[in-house]
Amino acid sequence: MATRTGEPPGEDPVSPTCDATSTRSDPARRLLAAADELFFRQGARATTVREITGACGLTPGALYNHFSSKEDLVYELVVHRHRRLDEEVTAAIELAGPDPGDRLSAMVSVFVLTHVRGRRGARVANREYRDLTAARLDEVVAIRRRLRDRLVEILLDGEAKGVFSLPGGKGRPAAVIAAAAILDMCVHGSEWLTEVGTFSLEELEAQYVTMARRLVSAPGVRPAGRRLRRSGRA
Repeated sequence: MATRTGEPPGEDPVSPTCDATSTRSDPARRLLAAADELFFRQGARATTVREITGACGLTPGALYNHFSSKEDLVYELVVHRHRRLDEEVTAAIELAGPDPGDRLSAMVSVFVLTHVRGRRGARVANREYRDLTAARLDEVVAIRRRLRDRLVEILLDGEAKGVFSLPGGKGRPAAVIAAAAILDMCVHGSEWLTEVGTFSLEELEAQYVTMARRLVSAPGVRPAGRRLRRSGRA
């Protein structure tokens, strides 16, 4: 199964891999791009500095003119994508308004599109952050928890208003489990995605929104969501 009817989903470009891209030199951008591709294919631990510099035609020592270590590359690629997702989720929730169902749909949509359209960057960000150290790891973990807690608050608001019924119980513990299940479902789209399949991006987004809302729908409350239209591809 996949998410395209013609062209493949657009990949997360490496050009904005840090918040101050315009200040990065061309060699630094090439190093980030090469590292991004190698980390995606074989993981950061298995990738050497020599492989990264060789992929962009530089000597191994050239990396240290722009980054102090391989971890610097990992950090920039990972933290940029986490910060950007956090910003996009915040904007989408604010735009959705006060209705908890609309806010849930908005957050799920952002997560699905981010992880499916930019599957390479998503896989690097979600896989490699664990090897960051000290304050860098703390920063990324804090963003991930903030994203989860944002969804928890949406679910608790919906429960309080009688539009959500959390599976397994009531209150924050049940909301945390439901939020983790919903976000994991969205995140792992980047793992099974292939390039030939059945659904368009819009259709896959609608399917995920519908599944998320059904998971927490209160009895007697119809889970709203965009209608899923099949693309006609086998």
